Amino acid sequence: MTDIPVLSVRNLSVEIPTRDAVLKPVDQMSYDIARGEILGVVGESGAGKSMTGNAVIGLLDRPAHISGGEILLNGKRIDNLSLGQMRKIRGREIGMVFQDPLTSLNPLIPIGDQLTETMLAHLDIGAAEARKRAIAALDEVGIPGAAERIDSYPHEFSGGMRQRVVIALALCAEPSLVIADEPTTALDVSVQAQIIALLRALCRDRGTAVMLITHDMGVIAETADRVAVMYAGRLAEIGPVAQVLGHPRHPYTEGLMGSTPAASRGKQRLHQIPGAMPRLGHLPKGCAFHPRCPYAQDDCKRDPGPTTEACDGRAACWHPVENPDVKAAE
Repeated sequence: MTDIPVLSVRNLSVEIPTRDAVLKPVDQMSYDIARGEILGVVGESGAGKSMTGNAVIGLLDRPAHISGGEILLNGKRIDNLSLGQMRKIRGREIGMVFQDPLTSLNPLIPIGDQLTETMLAHLDIGAAEARKRAIAALDEVGIPGAAERIDSYPHEFSGGMRQRVVIALALCAEPSLVIADEPTTALDVSVQAQIIALLRALCRDRGTAVMLITHDMGVIAETADRVAVMYAGRLAEIGPVAQVLGHPRHPYTEGLMGSTPAASRGKQRLHQIPGAMPRLGHLPKGCAFHPRCPYAQDDCKRDPGPTTEACDGRAACWHPVENPDVKAAE
């Protein structure tokens, strides 16, 4: 059983029917997350990162729906479950950390009540034990004076402290998977580092699998074990962080790293990827990245491109970068 990934996504596709066309914000995504592993999902705004996370946790807003593929949690398929069955899994098996802590916290209820309510709903414990565990959870995430502050309301905490409460809320029912969607974007830089370190330490100590959604390559480099790069709804590249960030194989990943100050240290100027990511309703024929790609050839303009499995298991590209030191700007 230990070899079974906590999360296994196979050829996942999400569709949004509109008046003019059927949009596909997620197109044939496949990846695994092992116990105790942090998978970073990175890409530009609109790449499909959050939509992928929402599909896993069953929070797609209609008319968006899963149109193909499978999602397995600890070896059991969950994408075909009813709404009632998914409610039992959310919180208990899958925890969620959103970008804005106030999205997750009810401003009218003390944080302790929100923690105990979650534990009572998912764990076989009594009210006294739930409150005891709630204090321990707040203490574990670094809330000073947890026993005194457990009856405080969300507005009585700073943004960073609220995010710590949200992490405690996501972990209090001991889920096997946590989806963290831009958990540090709204925080100061110093607080960002604290939250990332906290999330990493807690999940490593508990063996929890984490899907970390972000657009920040620095966060990925500091936090994740592996990284999945998304572009226009598709998986462009996936692999260990050191390999993908240090030696990118997909031209899009190479462009992202060339535009990152830390990765471009010593260069006279940052590399800029020309153009912009196409809108879902106006995807070009062939590979969606080919209009911006310096390595594009005729077949890239005809074929949407292979999956990672069809290539070397890492980059979904007909013509992957052979020499990672040669930058596309030249």
